[in-house]
This record gives sequence, structure tokens and C-alpha cells, in this order.
Amino acid sequence: MSYFAVNFKYLRTLKGFSQEQMAEELSITRSRVGSYEEGRSEPPLELLIKISDYYKLPIDALVKNNLTKVSDTSFINIGNHRILFPITVSEDNEDLIEIVPNKATAGYLNGYDDPEYIEQLEKIKLPFLPSGKHRTFPIKGDSMLPVRDGSYVVARYVENIQDIKYGRTYIILTLNEGIVYKRIKAAEQDEILTLHSDNRNYQPYDIHKKDILELWEFTCCINTQEYDESELKISSIIQMFQELGVELEQLKKTNIIS
Repeated sequence: MSYFAVNFKYLRTLKGFSQEQMAEELSITRSRVGSYEEGRSEPPLELLIKISDYYKLPIDALVKNNLTKVSDTSFINIGNHRILFPITVSEDNEDLIEIVPNKATAGYLNGYDDPEYIEQLEKIKLPFLPSGKHRTFPIKGDSMLPVRDGSYVVARYVENIQDIKYGRTYIILTLNEGIVYKRIKAAEQDEILTLHSDNRNYQPYDIHKKDILELWEFTCCINTQEYDESELKISSIIQMFQELGVELEQLKKTNIIS
């Protein structure tokens, strides 16, 4: 089933254009606009590409997805050309959050910019989240303790890399590293970011800003396993020593201790 007719009319009305104005924008006749909106005919490929470029939407989204079901028409640009499928809502008008499954993180690297791939991901509702486009990512390993292996991080999409808040944690997608969850700190060079693990057993490393495909800022964590008492005690001790380590470094700098 093609959604082009309903989408074409919906996008025109969002812009506040009449059929005549839309026809002028696309250099076609008003009758052709009416024909496409009523589903009496389909545009040729050349015109479909032109409409896709005009609205900065992928052809797949124009044809295969009902765009009237989204809560925000401001689609997210990834790089210069790629488009991320927009925020979708439930029948109760609540935002739906896609879940990247643990077993399919490798597939996400190939499908992150494919609206059809994103659409088939499982979705959940979390009504307490702030505004913005959110997605849920699985966490592997212990590099970001106390966030445990098997937990899920819910994160908000960062459209402009210049909006990074140094010292905060982010889900970062790169071609070489895939999906990683790290704390971002500034590097000596403007175009470089340093990624830190909260577990001090892992060494920080640098990445180039141009290598980042997607960036998502931490919003909340969903832990899928219960902590036992001994783990909580160990976690508290580790945190205490880490904080003491920072304080000792500060004392050294002021020559109070040697």
C-alpha cells in the first residue's frame, strides 16, 4: 500500500500552501497536484525525487509510511543527506521509543539511517521523558559501572554535535566502534573528543568528530537485573575511592600533600 497521496496532501497543508502554490513550487499544474492527492495517479520517478528533495524526506518515508502518525514534522538530519525516521506516537498520542535489541546491535550500524529498519524495531512508552527524539540502547560489558551489562540506556538524539555537554555520558555510533556508551570530555584539538569509561580499568581514547554517525545524550537507565547486597557495597566502595582519588589529586596540586 502506498501512502504517497495522503502524505503529499498532509505535507502541503503543513506548509499552509494551496494546491496552486504547491503546483508553482514544483513547476507542475494544479490539476496534477489534485490528482496525486486524490490517489488518481502517481508521480513519475523524476517528480518523486524532486518532491523528496523539496521536503528533505527519503522516498521510502513518502511512499511507505503514514506521515500523519508522527508528532513532529521536523525530521532529524544525519550528516548532510541521511534522514532519521521521525518521532512516532501511539493511539493515545504518546511518544513511542524504539528499542535497539541486544542481539541486533551490529545490524543497527547498517540500518540506523533506514526508515524501514527503524520502523520494525520494538517500541515502548515512557511518559516521564523530556521532549525530544529518544531511543533505547543495550549496554554490554562493565566499562560504565554502575550501569551493568544487560541494562538499557534511554537517550535523546543530539542533532548538532556542537551541543555536546562535556562531562556527560552519551551513546555514540561510529563506523569503526559501532555503538558505545561513554563519558565525553574535551580533547586538546577542537575536532577530537576523548571518550572515558567510568570504570577506571578501561583507558580513555580519542575519536574524531567527523567519524560520529549518531550521538544520543543519556536520559535514564533501565536495569533488567536486581542488585544484590554485596554488589551495592562494592559499588559504594569503588565510588568512594574514585571520589577520594579526585580529592587527593586536588590536594597534590595545592602542595598540601606530596
